[in-house]
Amino acid sequence: MTSMYGDLDRPPLDAEALRRALVTPGALWSDIEVLDQTSSTNALLARRISDADARGASTDGMVVIAEHQTQGRGRLGRVWSAPPRSGLTMSVVVRPYDVAPNRWSWIPLLAGLAVAAAVRHEALVGATLKWPNDVMMQERKLAGLLVERIESASHAPAAIIGIGLNVSLRRDELPVPAATSLALEDAATTDRSLLARAVLRNLERLLTDWMRHGGDAEQGGLHAAYVQACMTIGRHVRVELPDGEVVEGTAVGIDGVGRLLVRSRGRQHAFSVGDVIHLR
Repeated sequence: MTSMYGDLDRPPLDAEALRRALVTPGALWSDIEVLDQTSSTNALLARRISDADARGASTDGMVVIAEHQTQGRGRLGRVWSAPPRSGLTMSVVVRPYDVAPNRWSWIPLLAGLAVAAAVRHEALVGATLKWPNDVMMQERKLAGLLVERIESASHAPAAIIGIGLNVSLRRDELPVPAATSLALEDAATTDRSLLARAVLRNLERLLTDWMRHGGDAEQGGLHAAYVQACMTIGRHVRVELPDGEVVEGTAVGIDGVGRLLVRSRGRQHAFSVGDVIHLR
Protein backbone atom coordinates (compact mmCIF):
# COMPACT_ATOMS: atom_id res chain seq x y z
CA MET A 1 0.00 0.00 0.00
CA THR A 2 1.25 3.45 -0.83
CA SER A 3 -1.44 5.61 0.75
CA MET A 4 -0.48 8.27 3.30
CA TYR A 5 -1.43 7.83 6.92
CA GLY A 6 -1.20 10.15 9.87
CA ASP A 7 -1.05 7.91 12.96
CA LEU A 8 2.50 6.57 13.33
CA ASP A 9 1.28 4.07 15.94
CA ARG A 10 -0.95 2.52 13.28
CA PRO A 11 1.15 1.78 10.19
CA PRO A 12 -0.53 0.26 7.12
CA LEU A 13 -0.25 -3.41 6.21
CA ASP A 14 2.10 -4.56 3.46
CA ALA A 15 0.06 -6.79 1.15
CA GLU A 16 3.10 -7.97 -0.81
CA ALA A 17 4.89 -9.09 2.33
CA LEU A 18 1.80 -11.00 3.46
CA ARG A 19 1.53 -12.67 0.06
CA ARG A 20 5.18 -13.73 0.13
CA ALA A 21 4.69 -15.27 3.57
CA LEU A 22 1.34 -16.97 3.06
CA VAL A 23 0.56 -17.51 -0.65
CA THR A 24 2.93 -20.38 -1.35
CA PRO A 25 2.71 -23.61 -3.38
CA GLY A 26 0.19 -25.95 -1.79
CA ALA A 27 -1.11 -23.32 0.64
CA LEU A 28 -4.82 -22.82 1.29
CA TRP A 29 -4.58 -19.09 0.55
CA SER A 30 -4.56 -18.19 -3.15
CA ASP A 31 -4.35 -14.39 -2.87
CA ILE A 32 -4.19 -11.67 -0.22
CA GLU A 33 -5.44 -8.16 -0.92
CA VAL A 34 -5.23 -5.16 1.41
CA LEU A 35 -7.74 -2.36 0.78
CA ASP A 36 -7.64 1.15 2.19
CA GLN A 37 -11.39 1.08 2.74
CA THR A 38 -14.47 -0.97 1.96
CA SER A 39 -17.98 -1.18 3.32
CA SER A 40 -17.66 -4.79 4.51
CA THR A 41 -15.05 -7.42 3.65
CA ASN A 42 -17.71 -10.15 3.89
CA ALA A 43 -20.05 -8.28 1.53
CA LEU A 44 -17.19 -7.60 -0.88
CA LEU A 45 -16.22 -11.26 -1.07
CA ALA A 46 -19.84 -12.32 -1.49
CA ARG A 47 -20.04 -10.11 -4.59
CA ARG A 48 -16.76 -11.45 -5.89
CA ILE A 49 -17.90 -15.04 -5.44
CA SER A 50 -21.06 -14.31 -7.43
CA ASP A 51 -19.14 -12.58 -10.21
CA ALA A 52 -16.48 -15.30 -10.37
CA ASP A 53 -19.05 -18.10 -10.41
CA ALA A 54 -20.78 -16.46 -13.36
CA ARG A 55 -17.45 -16.44 -15.26
CA GLY A 56 -16.44 -19.92 -14.18
CA ALA A 57 -13.53 -18.51 -12.17
CA SER A 58 -12.39 -19.49 -8.67
CA THR A 59 -12.31 -17.45 -5.49
CA ASP A 60 -11.16 -20.35 -3.29
CA GLY A 61 -8.59 -19.20 -0.75
CA MET A 62 -9.05 -15.50 -1.39
CA VAL A 63 -8.23 -13.19 1.54
CA VAL A 64 -9.29 -9.53 1.77
CA ILE A 65 -8.10 -7.27 4.59
CA ALA A 66 -9.54 -3.77 5.02
CA GLU A 67 -7.67 -0.98 6.76
CA HIS A 68 -11.08 0.57 7.41
CA GLN A 69 -14.60 -0.86 7.22
CA THR A 70 -17.42 1.66 6.90
CA GLN A 71 -20.29 -0.82 7.32
CA GLY A 72 -18.80 -3.71 9.23
CA ARG A 73 -21.28 -6.33 10.38
CA GLY A 74 -21.35 -8.72 13.29
CA ARG A 75 -23.66 -11.54 14.31
CA LEU A 76 -27.41 -10.92 14.58
CA GLY A 77 -27.19 -7.84 12.35
CA ARG A 78 -25.05 -5.84 14.75
CA VAL A 79 -22.89 -3.00 13.42
CA TRP A 80 -19.14 -3.18 14.01
CA SER A 81 -16.86 -0.17 13.61
CA ALA A 82 -13.33 0.94 14.48
CA PRO A 83 -10.90 3.71 13.46
CA PRO A 84 -8.69 3.03 10.41
CA ARG A 85 -5.79 0.62 11.03
CA SER A 86 -6.77 0.14 14.68
CA GLY A 87 -7.74 -3.48 14.18
CA LEU A 88 -7.34 -6.51 12.00
CA THR A 89 -10.41 -6.73 9.76
CA MET A 90 -10.38 -9.55 7.23
CA SER A 91 -12.49 -12.09 5.39
CA VAL A 92 -11.49 -15.32 3.67
CA VAL A 93 -13.21 -17.70 1.26
CA VAL A 94 -13.13 -21.48 1.66
CA ARG A 95 -15.14 -24.26 0.01
CA PRO A 96 -15.38 -27.34 2.24
CA TYR A 97 -16.20 -29.64 -0.68
CA ASP A 98 -16.32 -32.88 1.30
CA VAL A 99 -17.93 -31.63 4.52
CA ALA A 100 -21.63 -32.24 5.17
CA PRO A 101 -23.69 -29.05 5.71
CA ASN A 102 -24.58 -29.98 9.30
CA ARG A 103 -20.89 -29.86 10.19
CA TRP A 104 -20.32 -26.33 8.86
CA SER A 105 -21.32 -25.07 12.31
CA TRP A 106 -17.75 -25.85 13.34
CA ILE A 107 -16.32 -23.15 11.04
CA PRO A 108 -16.90 -20.18 13.40
CA LEU A 109 -15.68 -22.25 16.34
CA LEU A 110 -12.40 -23.24 14.68
CA ALA A 111 -11.93 -19.68 13.42
CA GLY A 112 -12.26 -18.45 16.99
CA LEU A 113 -9.63 -20.98 18.04
CA ALA A 114 -7.31 -19.67 15.32
CA VAL A 115 -7.63 -16.07 16.51
CA ALA A 116 -7.35 -16.89 20.21
CA ALA A 117 -4.23 -19.01 19.64
CA ALA A 118 -2.59 -16.22 17.62
CA VAL A 119 -3.36 -13.70 20.37
CA ARG A 120 -2.00 -15.96 23.10
CA HIS A 121 1.16 -16.90 21.22
CA GLU A 122 2.10 -13.56 19.63
CA ALA A 123 0.57 -10.94 21.94
CA LEU A 124 0.91 -13.00 25.14
CA VAL A 125 -2.67 -12.13 26.08
CA GLY A 126 -4.67 -14.90 27.74
CA ALA A 127 -7.57 -14.99 25.30
CA THR A 128 -10.42 -17.46 25.72
CA LEU A 129 -13.58 -18.18 23.72
CA LYS A 130 -17.21 -17.40 24.35
CA TRP A 131 -19.57 -19.63 22.40
CA PRO A 132 -20.13 -19.43 19.52
CA ASN A 133 -17.61 -17.01 18.07
CA ASP A 134 -16.31 -14.30 20.40
CA VAL A 135 -12.68 -14.07 21.50
CA MET A 136 -12.53 -12.74 25.04
CA MET A 137 -10.16 -11.35 27.63
CA GLN A 138 -11.98 -12.29 30.82
CA GLU A 139 -15.46 -10.78 30.24
CA ARG A 140 -14.33 -8.22 27.64
CA LYS A 141 -14.68 -8.86 23.92
CA LEU A 142 -11.42 -8.77 21.99
CA ALA A 143 -12.57 -10.14 18.63
CA GLY A 144 -15.67 -11.35 16.84
CA LEU A 145 -16.40 -13.52 13.84
CA LEU A 146 -19.12 -13.71 11.22
CA VAL A 147 -19.40 -16.78 8.98
CA GLU A 148 -21.74 -16.70 5.99
CA ARG A 149 -22.64 -19.50 3.58
CA ILE A 150 -22.85 -18.50 -0.09
CA GLU A 151 -24.80 -20.79 -2.41
CA SER A 152 -23.96 -21.19 -6.10
CA ALA A 153 -25.75 -22.66 -9.08
CA SER A 154 -22.51 -23.80 -10.73
CA HIS A 155 -20.10 -24.41 -7.83
CA ALA A 156 -20.06 -25.99 -4.40
CA PRO A 157 -21.25 -23.60 -1.67
CA ALA A 158 -18.61 -21.32 -0.17
CA ALA A 159 -18.02 -20.11 3.36
CA ILE A 160 -16.92 -16.55 4.01
CA ILE A 161 -15.17 -16.22 7.36
CA GLY A 162 -15.08 -12.63 8.64
CA ILE A 163 -12.74 -11.72 11.50
CA GLY A 164 -12.52 -8.46 13.45
CA LEU A 165 -9.75 -8.20 16.06
CA ASN A 166 -9.34 -5.06 18.19
CA VAL A 167 -5.62 -4.29 18.16
CA SER A 168 -4.74 -0.70 19.08
CA LEU A 169 -8.11 0.81 20.02
CA ARG A 170 -7.89 3.27 22.88
CA ARG A 171 -10.49 3.30 25.61
CA ASP A 172 -12.43 6.21 24.13
CA GLU A 173 -12.55 4.41 20.76
CA LEU A 174 -14.16 1.19 21.97
CA PRO A 175 -17.54 0.52 20.29
CA VAL A 176 -19.09 -0.68 23.56
CA PRO A 177 -17.92 -0.58 27.20
CA ALA A 178 -17.64 -4.38 27.31
CA ALA A 179 -15.04 -4.43 24.52
CA THR A 180 -11.27 -4.30 24.83
CA SER A 181 -8.18 -4.30 22.63
CA LEU A 182 -4.72 -5.81 22.67
CA ALA A 183 -3.23 -2.41 23.50
CA LEU A 184 -5.54 -2.02 26.50
CA GLU A 185 -4.56 -5.49 27.70
CA ASP A 186 -0.84 -4.59 27.65
CA ALA A 187 -0.11 -6.99 24.81
CA ALA A 188 3.46 -7.93 23.99
CA THR A 189 2.85 -6.73 20.42
CA THR A 190 0.29 -4.78 18.42
CA ASP A 191 2.03 -5.51 15.11
CA ARG A 192 -0.92 -6.21 12.80
CA SER A 193 1.29 -7.84 10.15
CA LEU A 194 2.59 -10.34 12.69
CA LEU A 195 -0.92 -10.98 13.96
CA ALA A 196 -2.37 -11.37 10.44
CA ARG A 197 0.25 -13.98 9.57
CA ALA A 198 -0.39 -15.88 12.79
CA VAL A 199 -4.19 -15.84 12.42
CA LEU A 200 -4.08 -16.96 8.78
CA ARG A 201 -1.55 -19.72 9.47
CA ASN A 202 -3.62 -21.02 12.39
CA LEU A 203 -6.80 -20.81 10.34
CA GLU A 204 -5.19 -22.67 7.44
CA ARG A 205 -3.96 -25.44 9.72
CA LEU A 206 -7.30 -25.90 11.49
CA LEU A 207 -9.41 -25.70 8.33
CA THR A 208 -7.16 -28.10 6.40
CA ASP A 209 -7.25 -30.66 9.19
CA TRP A 210 -11.01 -30.28 9.69
CA MET A 211 -11.70 -30.69 5.96
CA ARG A 212 -9.33 -33.66 5.70
CA HIS A 213 -11.45 -35.42 8.34
CA GLY A 214 -14.70 -34.61 6.53
CA GLY A 215 -15.71 -32.06 9.16
CA ASP A 216 -15.53 -34.59 12.03
CA ALA A 217 -14.39 -32.45 14.96
CA GLU A 218 -13.52 -35.49 17.07
CA GLN A 219 -10.76 -36.37 14.63
CA GLY A 220 -7.60 -34.33 15.03
CA GLY A 221 -8.64 -32.99 18.43
CA LEU A 222 -10.70 -29.97 17.31
CA HIS A 223 -13.60 -30.69 19.65
CA ALA A 224 -11.32 -31.19 22.65
CA ALA A 225 -9.32 -28.04 21.85
CA TYR A 226 -12.47 -25.92 21.63
CA VAL A 227 -13.89 -27.28 24.87
CA GLN A 228 -10.62 -26.52 26.64
CA ALA A 229 -10.53 -22.92 25.34
CA CYS A 230 -14.24 -22.13 25.85
CA MET A 231 -14.97 -20.05 28.94
CA THR A 232 -18.73 -20.57 28.50
CA ILE A 233 -18.65 -24.21 29.58
CA GLY A 234 -19.38 -24.58 33.28
CA ARG A 235 -20.93 -21.10 33.53
CA HIS A 236 -24.46 -20.15 34.47
CA VAL A 237 -25.80 -18.60 31.26
CA ARG A 238 -28.83 -16.99 29.68
CA VAL A 239 -29.39 -17.92 26.04
CA GLU A 240 -31.53 -15.46 24.10
CA LEU A 241 -32.89 -17.02 20.91
CA PRO A 242 -33.80 -15.17 17.69
CA ASP A 243 -37.52 -15.89 18.24
CA GLY A 244 -37.46 -14.18 21.64
CA GLU A 245 -37.30 -17.32 23.77
CA VAL A 246 -34.92 -17.19 26.73
CA VAL A 247 -33.35 -20.19 28.48
CA GLU A 248 -31.28 -19.99 31.68
CA GLY A 249 -29.14 -22.81 32.92
CA THR A 250 -25.64 -24.23 33.12
CA ALA A 251 -23.55 -24.67 29.98
CA VAL A 252 -22.31 -28.25 30.23
CA GLY A 253 -20.58 -28.88 26.91
CA ILE A 254 -20.41 -28.76 23.13
CA ASP A 255 -21.89 -31.57 21.04
CA GLY A 256 -20.50 -33.18 17.89
CA VAL A 257 -21.84 -30.50 15.54
CA GLY A 258 -20.73 -27.57 17.68
CA ARG A 259 -24.00 -26.86 19.49
CA LEU A 260 -23.93 -25.46 23.02
CA LEU A 261 -25.42 -27.84 25.57
CA VAL A 262 -27.27 -26.17 28.44
CA ARG A 263 -28.90 -27.97 31.35
CA SER A 264 -31.98 -26.13 32.61
CA ARG A 265 -34.65 -27.38 35.02
CA GLY A 266 -33.68 -31.01 34.60
CA ARG A 267 -33.55 -30.91 30.80
CA GLN A 268 -30.64 -30.59 28.43
CA HIS A 269 -31.00 -28.17 25.50
CA ALA A 270 -28.78 -27.98 22.40
CA PHE A 271 -28.41 -24.56 20.78
CA SER A 272 -27.04 -23.94 17.30
CA VAL A 273 -27.75 -20.18 17.48
CA GLY A 274 -28.37 -17.70 20.21
CA ASP A 275 -26.97 -14.76 22.12
CA VAL A 276 -25.23 -16.07 25.26
CA ILE A 277 -24.91 -13.93 28.39
CA HIS A 278 -22.63 -15.15 31.15
CA LEU A 279 -24.40 -14.70 34.49
CA ARG A 280 -22.64 -14.24 37.80
